[in-house]
Order: sequence, then structure tokens, then C-alpha cells
Amino acid sequence: MNKVDYKSPIGIIEITGTEEAIYEVSYTEKQQVEYAYSDSLPQTLKDCYKQLDEYFNEERLEFNLPFKLEGTPFQQEVWQALRQIPYGETGSYRDIAISIKRDKAVRAVGSANSKNKISIIFPCHRIIGTSGKLTGYAGGLWRKEWLLEHEKRIMNK
Repeated sequence: MNKVDYKSPIGIIEITGTEEAIYEVSYTEKQQVEYAYSDSLPQTLKDCYKQLDEYFNEERLEFNLPFKLEGTPFQQEVWQALRQIPYGETGSYRDIAISIKRDKAVRAVGSANSKNKISIIFPCHRIIGTSGKLTGYAGGLWRKEWLLEHEKRIMNK
């Protein structure tokens, strides 16, 4: 497994993967880059790094990368449904449960969402409470708020 750190406006993001796929994109509390970018990185990590850079520089609305999602079939179904929430928009656990035709599985959807290891790209930050308020986010609510505002700003240009 290879790693590279991407220094974003919301902290250092660690990308983990192989030649074949990205396995994880996660927030860290690092103060400085530990895994530096290099030309010897697998192309998948270079592509992920570049696409994150484009996202934060307001040049990318969608990600196009190979992933390896490790989870139950239900979790994978939820994570794929997250990708259907359009850039700049939000949804709720209930919306996801309905979209995967499991209307009563709202809590299970929340649990699966919390286990998403590919932050930003599988946009769990776009999930808010049915009341419209921000709900928990593994990366911290401040990051969630930043990401939502970032996307809203781009959509309003």
C-alpha cells in the first residue's frame, strides 16, 4: 500500500492506494506532510492527488478514479448512493435509505455513512439532518461546513 499526503485548505488529507485502486482518502491532524508527492507514486495516487487539487481549486465537480471499497454489500450500496448526491447539493440519511429502496434502514444508512473511508470523493459531507442542520462528520463539523460552502460558492458563480 502506498500513501501520499495532500495539503488542503482544511488540513492534510492522506491518500492510500495501489497501482490498481484508491483504498482511502482520509483527514489527518498532521501539522506537516509526512508522505510527500513523488514521481515514483502509482498513477492512481497521482491522479487522486491531482483531482483533489482541482476540486479545491474550483476546477473539478466530479471525481473519476478507480476505488476498492472494503465493506459489506449494504455499506457499499450506501457509499455508491452518496455519489449520486449532486455537487453543491445535500441529502439526508432518509434520502439515501429511500434511494436504495430500504426506507426503514435510516439508522443503518447513518452507520454505513460513518464508515466511509473515501472522504470528499464519496461525499458523506453532503449528508445533513432532515431538519436541514449539519449532523456529525468524522472529519469534524467545521470541515463539513467548509466543504458545503465551497461547493455552494462554486455553484453560485
